[in-house]
Amino acid sequence: MDPKTAYERRQDVQLLDIREDAEWNAGRIEGAVHIPLAQLPARLAELERGRPVVTVCRSGGRAGKASEHLTQAGLTAETMDGGMAAWSQAGLPFTAADGGPGRVA
Repeated sequence: MDPKTAYERRQDVQLLDIREDAEWNAGRIEGAVHIPLAQLPARLAELERGRPVVTVCRSGGRAGKASEHLTQAGLTAETMDGGMAAWSQAGLPFTAADGGPGRVA
């Protein structure tokens, strides 16, 4: 899914940010769920089973792995194309942990 579509559908899908804490703190999408990739298998119960998941990382590679894992676990999942780098390039809103402007780390 491209970033603009993910932004437009953010009320209908779960945006799952699987980046590490430092990346998440540098810039995050409002309303996204943060579960680092390494913690995902142990934290699947935090996701709504009946709602599609769109996985997000910096550029898309790790998010692809997360989507595969979620699909194998029985959830509907897809990757946001280009990750946070593409989100930022599209001019879509995101903020840092301190509430300031977000940056892609």
